[in-house]
Amino acid sequence: MSISSWDFWLEHSMWLMFGSAFLSSTVLPGNSEIIFVALGKTLSLTHGLYSSEICGLLLVATLGNTLGSVTTYWIGRCFPNYHRRIKTARAKWAAEKTQRYGALILLFGWLPIIGDVFCAVAGWLRLNAWHAAFYIALGKLVRYVFLLFLT
Repeated sequence: MSISSWDFWLEHSMWLMFGSAFLSSTVLPGNSEIIFVALGKTLSLTHGLYSSEICGLLLVATLGNTLGSVTTYWIGRCFPNYHRRIKTARAKWAAEKTQRYGALILLFGWLPIIGDVFCAVAGWLRLNAWHAAFYIALGKLVRYVFLLFLT
């Protein structure tokens, strides 16, 4: 079985989903939404929308995406927390919103580009890691459930 065969990708689809979800929630491109929708459509047609396979897909996608954002949080936490002037407008805006709303802002950690900034700034501001992980995971889960019902 070669890596280019369709059977290979179907057999390893959950690993593909996990890897794509993880990479998509870091600063690297991963396009997890495309893979999630394709797998969700395939699984829902063969097993039904409310099957254990769909629940597994939701779990794997949410876990991979959450772990990627938590990694970004910890990278942000590695930077010294000097209250210096932030140079970019996007980072300044994200820092102001994160200081204002706290870990709750991480419900929007799934947003393209700015979600990564929210996660990194939350780490930089030393927000509670458990609260951050909870809100990140909840936001990611809601996004994937929404995508699932769009298909």
